[in-house]
Amino acid sequence: MALETLKGLEKVGTVEICRLGKDSATKFPNEFTESSKYFINIDDEQNIISFKIQNGPIKENGVNGCQVVDMIAVARHMIYGLNEKFPCRENAITLTRLDEAILWQAQRTANREARGGMILALCMLLLLKEQVTSRGEL
Repeated sequence: MALETLKGLEKVGTVEICRLGKDSATKFPNEFTESSKYFINIDDEQNIISFKIQNGPIKENGVNGCQVVDMIAVARHMIYGLNEKFPCRENAITLTRLDEAILWQAQRTANREARGGMILALCMLLLLKEQVTSRGEL
C-alpha cells in the first residue's frame, strides 16, 4: 500500500525514477551499473523500492547515485500519501520532521559550499604568499 502513494511520481528532486515490472521493458536490476541513469527503482508489482547511493563527493566522482535527502523526500511523499488516506497526528508530526530534515540537509549543503569557497580563497592566499616569499618580497 505504501508504494501506491508513489504512483505517478517520476522524479524526486533531480533524480529520475525508473518503474519496473511485468509491463516494463526494464527488469529489476540485481546490481546497479555505472552507466545507469536511474538511482531510484520502483517495482510496483513486487512492492520493492531500491536506491543507489552517491559514492564519494560529486566534484570528484560525478553524480553516481542519489543523496540521502532524496530518500527522505521519497519517504515524505509516501507518508503524505498515507496521511491523505488515513490522517492522524502522528503522520502530521512525521511530515513536519521530514520537512525539517530536508531543510537541515539543504543548510548543510549551503554551509559546505560556503566553506569550500572560503577554503579556495585561503588556498589562493597561501599560494600568493608562497610566490611573494619565494621572490623575497616579504
